[in-house]
Amino acid sequence: MRIATWNVNSITARLPRLLAWLESSGTDVLCLQEAKVAEERFPFDELRELGYEAAVHATGRWNGVAVLSRVGIEDVVKGLPGDPGYEGVREPRAVSATCGPVRVWSVYVPNGREVDHPHYAYKLRWFEALRAAVAGDAAGSRPFAVLGDYNVAPTDDDVYDRAAFEGSTHVTPAERAALAALREAGLTDVVPRPLKYEHPFTYWDYRQLCFPKNRGMRIDLVYANEPFAKAVTDAYVDREERKGKGASDHAPVVVDLDV
Repeated sequence: MRIATWNVNSITARLPRLLAWLESSGTDVLCLQEAKVAEERFPFDELRELGYEAAVHATGRWNGVAVLSRVGIEDVVKGLPGDPGYEGVREPRAVSATCGPVRVWSVYVPNGREVDHPHYAYKLRWFEALRAAVAGDAAGSRPFAVLGDYNVAPTDDDVYDRAAFEGSTHVTPAERAALAALREAGLTDVVPRPLKYEHPFTYWDYRQLCFPKNRGMRIDLVYANEPFAKAVTDAYVDREERKGKGASDHAPVVVDLDV
């Protein structure tokens, strides 16, 4: 079984590449982030032609998450239970579903913007709610994973130059402590380092030739419980999908399971 996560940075802009990638990659379940489209405009028909059902939580031009599956979708939950909200709004940043033998969450963790910004405090509260929401599934016997854009680089090795991020979000002790709290809830990072290259980054800014210069970050993660982790046979970042015209600024992260 092949499961992946991909921040597509607008499913409308990325649809031709997404459909081609689904056809070529053999992915059974794909967690998407930053759909940036209202649910009623989500491309259900195009995906159905390829054999995929979709569970979608999206409301408009910002955020938006989905789970695509060709092995069935059941027990869909839209939104994060206990979501603290930002400025009185609960943003569409989480959706979960059971797909065949596994249960997955697709999450788009708040960016945080700046360390002294209210969005940063919201990010930390959102992580606390996520930990509480997934604790039961994390401790269960069914393979379970939380996949998505976490907007945190777990270690200094997960950014191209730690000095370049001094004083910025994504690398602060509090954000990394939030990841540690998820691990303590029974989840582990199942994409190892190194992979097929020294720095398996998943995100490269569009600006300043960051991708050609490999100035990236590893912020798209797969955190899984023990039954899921034990079933992993391979994991990789599809760096090739970041290349070329019309690419997202994130690359898909792919995990193969023997389930």
